[in-house]
Amino acid sequence: MENPESLLKSIRVATAGEALIDLVDRGDGLLEPCAGGAVYNFTRALALQGLGTAYLNPLSRDGFGRRLARGLADSGVLLARAEAIAEPTSLAVVGVDAEGQPAYTFYRQGVADRAIDASTLSAATQSLAGLEVVCTGCLALASADEHRYLPWLKACRARGLTVVVDANLRPAAMPDAEAYRATVRAALALADVIKVSDEDLLALAPGQPDLLLSARELFELGPAQYVALTQGSQGAMLLARDGRRWHALDHAALRIVDTVGAGDCFLAGLVAGLLDNGMRQAENAGLCGAAAQRALVRAVASASYCVQRRGCVPPGRHELECQMQQGTVRVVEQQPALARINK
Repeated sequence: MENPESLLKSIRVATAGEALIDLVDRGDGLLEPCAGGAVYNFTRALALQGLGTAYLNPLSRDGFGRRLARGLADSGVLLARAEAIAEPTSLAVVGVDAEGQPAYTFYRQGVADRAIDASTLSAATQSLAGLEVVCTGCLALASADEHRYLPWLKACRARGLTVVVDANLRPAAMPDAEAYRATVRAALALADVIKVSDEDLLALAPGQPDLLLSARELFELGPAQYVALTQGSQGAMLLARDGRRWHALDHAALRIVDTVGAGDCFLAGLVAGLLDNGMRQAENAGLCGAAAQRALVRAVASASYCVQRRGCVPPGRHELECQMQQGTVRVVEQQPALARINK
């Protein structure tokens, strides 16, 4: 990496996973190209909230790749792989239904963001002296890519870094559903912080109608201290390993344009909030209730900002402060339904 040592030390979070172009169906027979991918969106959102952030995967030298690189650089993200490569950029064709929910078809064979291996990821991570947190999820959890990301996550845990995994399942894009679920669970078993949606839980545990129970069972997979569960218009929950849980909902009359990137902005707000409120490594990740609530408010406010704009538009620090100052996100601590999980 050809970056000044001081810049490398300022990086607190490193992300790895997909960066692609969403070809969004405009409804008039044309497709609009938009920079996207869950990990890409999350990376930009995190940097815009003021955290030193590095993106570890390579990008293409084609026009789309240059666009992705500009988007990261403009958000303040450090590219760990500064030189572009010959492989083309990943593509996703996106349709949006009447309720603003996106559906994806992916084109990801021989593409730039997958031209990476576990040893390269680990080497890039080790060069970041001030690193505290690594994050991945979504398409990086495909069973075809487990040899890239699972060994890297294990190496990060061995180094004492906090691991964040966003399940963000895409079952329609995965040919072997069982193998896919197994890889997702293997990644979640390495996480200190897990983020899932209600749809993710239904895909992970088909036939299990109790979403809260499904979310709590994720603690049994490994060392996770927190599980964040997003529930669309019903808000979000933050569950702690010790049995505490909080529910947050934005009571404002939001003008929802679409939900593209809302979960990515939510996770960025949560990670930034947890770090700002004292989360470090797994052994001391348990926060007081007030700190956990502040992090959850920040996460929901980040998502609220995004859904009122077309595509994934993460808030910067000022925009997020204005969103939070409206005071419409309210958190309620709920009684634990299940006993503490001590694994």
